[in-house]
Amino acid sequence: MEAKAYVLIESESGRVADVLTALRALSGMISVDAVTGPYDIIATVQTTDPRQIGRLVMNEIHSVEGIKRTITCMVIG
Repeated sequence: MEAKAYVLIESESGRVADVLTALRALSGMISVDAVTGPYDIIATVQTTDPRQIGRLVMNEIHSVEGIKRTITCMVIG
């Protein structure tokens, strides 16, 4: 079963480019884009199992230096 989510990411000041580069190298990323507004980056992730999204966010995304906080929005339907 495929699972997809949008991860809204706030980065530390001046670190957006570094965070973008690091995130784009991670497995499971469909797209990683810098955006305007309250968040700096929106990443689209896709895995074969919904539980893997949580692991990807906690183990991979949160380990990227320069990330302050994230919000994960699971796609339904």
